[in-house]
Amino acid sequence: MAQLTDDCFAFSGPLLPVDEVERIIRERVTPVAEVEAVRLHAANGRVVARDVVAPIDLPPFDNSAVDGYAVRHADLEGKAETRFAVVERVTAGHTAARRLASGTAVRIFTGAPMPVGADTVFMQEDVRRDGDSVIVPAGLKLGANRRLAGEDLRAGSIALPVGRRLTAQHVALAASLGLTALEVFRRVRVAVFSTGDEIIEPGKPRPGAALFDANRYLLMGLIERLGAQATDLGILPDDPDRLARAIAAAAPEHDLVVTSGGVSTGEADHVRHAVETVGRLVFWRVAIKPGRPVAMGVIPASGRSASAAFVGLPGNPAAVYVTFARVVRPLLLRLAGAEAAPLMALPVRAAFAYRKKAGRREYVRVKLTRAGDGAVEAVKHAQEGAGIITSLTETDGLVELAEDTTTVAPGSTVAFLSYATLAA
Repeated sequence: MAQLTDDCFAFSGPLLPVDEVERIIRERVTPVAEVEAVRLHAANGRVVARDVVAPIDLPPFDNSAVDGYAVRHADLEGKAETRFAVVERVTAGHTAARRLASGTAVRIFTGAPMPVGADTVFMQEDVRRDGDSVIVPAGLKLGANRRLAGEDLRAGSIALPVGRRLTAQHVALAASLGLTALEVFRRVRVAVFSTGDEIIEPGKPRPGAALFDANRYLLMGLIERLGAQATDLGILPDDPDRLARAIAAAAPEHDLVVTSGGVSTGEADHVRHAVETVGRLVFWRVAIKPGRPVAMGVIPASGRSASAAFVGLPGNPAAVYVTFARVVRPLLLRLAGAEAAPLMALPVRAAFAYRKKAGRREYVRVKLTRAGDGAVEAVKHAQEGAGIITSLTETDGLVELAEDTTTVAPGSTVAFLSYATLAA
């Protein structure tokens, strides 16, 4: 289980700034401790638990970067063409039979080991063949088109540091070093509930006042894309006792419990009370829009030394997405042991006007277009409501507006976060 203490999220203010949420998570949450070895084909998306040290140089030998002719640079004429006798042909996967003698060349192909004595390669399109000889031009620098052993990675250096969240590129690097398995942290286990008397499962008959549950599917997809294991625990009614029992029951087998709905101030919003019954609710409002009512707490896990984290998200899908990206995502990555990687917003030009209150961070759903002058512009979705699901499907990402921003004018530069970035 994740190591969480009751005071790990302590905050006494009325609205918690987004940066403060991330600081608390970074400083107070301890990653899962269990480590397991996984084969390379199963390593994508996992988090490295111990530094991976390169066992060999990469590449392991000097080799040719092109198809061409390997020569000794010292044999070249200064400013004139040079004729070499071609004495051998070396393809990738094979080595030259002998040391390269002065005045000779080897026909060589990309990836083939450099013959002993050779230090420079001429590209085949830059030379002329004349029977058993090759004529090369003047001016090529020493070492051209040669890849040196270890120029990519030296044996003994750190290839993959602890905390690195593995992508296909990282797995390929491990494979190129001859590794067959990697030590990674176990996956974070997340329990997911939807709440509300008005929510029903897709496929069931829908009463007139009911809504099909979208949030649970949104959350489970986002959680699994971040490499965690999501457990679908269904829909809970607006019953504080049942909510409390379900949250308490989920804590022992999970590192994190995530719910949507029921965390605002309405009479039927029972999640806050349920959490306070079985654990500790440490804050429930974040200075963010959409999604201000976000509850975070700690649920003691009976029979274990560790506790489970709890996050209660709003009920509207757009607010769920935004608060997941800015609260649950960093928490999940920290629990997984992943190294901190701040979100990098891209500057784009606003094609909309907007006004907001100071003191809270806001996220505007936008689609990117190419303007007539070639600039990339962000076009605000026509409907701003936090319940508009198509505002997530018909846009490309979010424009992030800082706490001190109050207006956006068309033509101004704004910070864009793509959905691909927020879900990675």
